[in-house]
Amino acid sequence: LDENWEMIRDEAKALYDKGGIKASSSYDDLGFNSFFKTGWKRFYLKWYDSAHPSAAELCPKTTALLKTLPTIKAAMFTELAPDSRLVRHRDPYAGSLRYHLGLITPNDDRCFIDVDGQRYSWRDGESVVFDETYIHYAETTTEQNRIIFFADVERPLKNRFMEKFNHWFGKSVMTAASSPNEAGDQTGGLNKLFGYIYQFRLKAKALKASNRGLYYFLKWFIMLGLFFLIFIRPYVF
Repeated sequence: LDENWEMIRDEAKALYDKGGIKASSSYDDLGFNSFFKTGWKRFYLKWYDSAHPSAAELCPKTTALLKTLPTIKAAMFTELAPDSRLVRHRDPYAGSLRYHLGLITPNDDRCFIDVDGQRYSWRDGESVVFDETYIHYAETTTEQNRIIFFADVERPLKNRFMEKFNHWFGKSVMTAASSPNEAGDQTGGLNKLFGYIYQFRLKAKALKASNRGLYYFLKWFIMLGLFFLIFIRPYVF
């Protein structure tokens, strides 16, 4: 990847110029939904075993390169808007390590990622690998967009059972979190479910704003109903 960074950068630049690196237009990106409000954008090149025909069409050289690297489980182009910040967070899935390759960056120490107190500033053509399960955040106070190649690399594990479990989890669970770039791309089951849940959440927030009494009545009615069905009904009927 490092050796081919200019080719990867050229495809990212062409995609950016077309407006292809963008936020999700609907609630179908569970993993990164909270980032979109900060101006963060992405274009998926690969996501575990899901299909992204748009990536093969728009970035054929980069996707062809990824096919030769089976330990790359997920990859995308990501954009961090000028004068923006991603809040402190940590990834819940420890089956991979995170790889960043600078493509079009401010080349400035004011554009950086902080991982567990260690700060790294992106530079064009330079890469870094870190453990995304540690608390990290990103920030730029420059006036230039930052575009990088972002990938999840399979974490080396010494235990063969854990290796097999990691492969199963990636194939079965992480694939279900697939999000589309365009209409023809695959949307995983978790993201389909997330869309319904988020719509319900928005309606609940609207109800709370317009009628707090009814909102709390329905909330407690549902909670008590679930408590009854789970803990009481099996022993009564």
